[in-house]
Amino acid sequence: MADTAVLRQRTPHRQPAPPPRGGLLSGLLRTARPRQWVKNVLVVAAPAAAGELFTPHALSRLALVFLLFTACAAAVYLVNDARDAEADRAHPVKRHRPVAAGQVPVPVAYAVGGALGALAPAAAAWLCPAPVAALLTGYIGMQLAYCVSLKHVLVVDLAVVTTGFLMRAMAGGLALGIPLSRWFLITTGFGALFMVSAKRYSEAVQMAGKAGATRALLTEYTPGYLRFVWQLAAGVAVLGYCLWALEEGGVPHTSVLPWRQLSMIAFILAVLRYAVFADRGTAGEPEDVVLHDRALTLIGLVWAAMYGLAVANW
Repeated sequence: MADTAVLRQRTPHRQPAPPPRGGLLSGLLRTARPRQWVKNVLVVAAPAAAGELFTPHALSRLALVFLLFTACAAAVYLVNDARDAEADRAHPVKRHRPVAAGQVPVPVAYAVGGALGALAPAAAAWLCPAPVAALLTGYIGMQLAYCVSLKHVLVVDLAVVTTGFLMRAMAGGLALGIPLSRWFLITTGFGALFMVSAKRYSEAVQMAGKAGATRALLTEYTPGYLRFVWQLAAGVAVLGYCLWALEEGGVPHTSVLPWRQLSMIAFILAVLRYAVFADRGTAGEPEDVVLHDRALTLIGLVWAAMYGLAVANW
């Protein structure tokens, strides 16, 4: 009996994977992360900033680009979950993922992910301008390299995830032939880095001293370093936006108020509000933070209204 007690103490306890919920198609859909699709709305950023969003041609082209990016992202999620299935089974939350739980077999996840990863760029080459097809191909290649090795390289992992957001924002402009402002690229890129590094910081804080963290680099990044990154990125994003607003607002206009310059207030407030969650270590998925905080959502709507009035020159 004593030997049995010692054996129980020395044997690590691993909770069994939960039973699969639903069938194979349901599992594939869950693995494609429908909640993450909101990120692909970034494809409208450049056309909206240029005031070329609400035309039949623009809406149909942007809807196509949105769907293609969604397919590419789903392909990456499927391959990533297939590669990480064993490690995810040891994670208290990720063990519920369909591939880790056995609802979606690993070979099926690889097959569906590979098919989507091949078909989406091919469809873009047929239906979209060449720059969009090249961008989607580069996105797939970069994200697959991230799944295989780049996510284990310090700093490069942050750059890759950030570039994924930036590519989404660029795609809409490329699809409609809209020139991309340097300030637009700087603001979007460092804004994305701010959210990505804030999420990493939150993960590092929450998983500190806990076993089962599947993101290997969390043990190599220090919370202090990740805090420095998101603070630096937030500062550059705010500076870039202010320079963008002041430069664009300097052209002659007939609007009642300088809406573009006034939008700087809402943008800065949004960054400060988001930083509250980053500082607490609760800045998880960006879409969850934005959609679940009423104050941040309201600030975002006010900013969108101000910028819309500026574009309309009202």
